[in-house]
Amino acid sequence: MSDVQLSRSSLRETELPVYPGIALADVNLVASDEQADAALMALLGAEVIGFDTESKPTFLKGEVSTGPHLVQLATETRAYLFPISWTSGHAVLKTILESPLVQKIGFGLGNDRTVLQSRLGIDVQNLIDMGEVLRGPGHRGTVGAKVAVAHFFGQKLQKHKRIGTSNWASRRLTPQQLLYAANDAQVALLVYRAWQETREKQVDTLDPPSQGLD
Repeated sequence: MSDVQLSRSSLRETELPVYPGIALADVNLVASDEQADAALMALLGAEVIGFDTESKPTFLKGEVSTGPHLVQLATETRAYLFPISWTSGHAVLKTILESPLVQKIGFGLGNDRTVLQSRLGIDVQNLIDMGEVLRGPGHRGTVGAKVAVAHFFGQKLQKHKRIGTSNWASRRLTPQQLLYAANDAQVALLVYRAWQETREKQVDTLDPPSQGLD
């Protein structure tokens, strides 16, 4: 981590190298029993995984979201994307997300737990929102993934609004959508690992604990 702690304002003003993100070859769109079994084995074998969801946006006043439409889970090396339209994958998702032995890490999770419970009957266990962890005491709101990536990696996480507000309910997600969704889950895990390393170094040097990101 850089000695310079970047604030939200300095992040906007600083030209940072682009965060490379996950490769498309390492993104698995889970849409068959065989793929689901492989995802289950990989994810249950990890102590900590990245987690996020995507929903088709609503644009009309009074329109109610039918999301989430995609659930993303990631290890340090691979991401597994579960389209909710493929109902056979719900049992696998339930097993992973309800496991108390697997810690799930995300950013800006908001009501993800509530909607997964109400729509799919999945009661997510062992969930950590890094946006809340990193804000520090006395701060309002949450820290976003962009700020966290700049702080820990000295890189710029690109999140294109056009892709973020695209149709996540589509049966054919584009490569850009796959990468966007996969990175959302994996980057949370990688930031968590970097945060852990920072805390361990502080303990080793008897430094006071981090007060969060500005």
